[in-house]
Amino acid sequence: MSETPINLDKHRGMAAQKATDIRRVIAEVEANAKQLRDRQGAVEIQLLSVPATTWPEAVAKARYVLNLYSASLAPTDTHHRDLVAAVLADLTRLSGDET
Repeated sequence: MSETPINLDKHRGMAAQKATDIRRVIAEVEANAKQLRDRQGAVEIQLLSVPATTWPEAVAKARYVLNLYSASLAPTDTHHRDLVAAVLADLTRLSGDET
């Protein structure tokens, strides 16, 4: 019995290797997406449970919610996208975060 692992990929045809590579990439993307959803859930729980104590904290929460809303809009919904962009610009201007 050999202690060295056998590289099975080199025994497969090119199509099978590509299919395996695609499955591996998809599995990696799905794992990363789950981690991202978990982190997003933790952030949202914190945003819900901890009230803002300053205007900059309130602005950060508002930006987060507006960006979530904007991401759910259809690409053709330019009116609401423009409205979100205008409100975010106002928040930036009024909070002094312009850079």
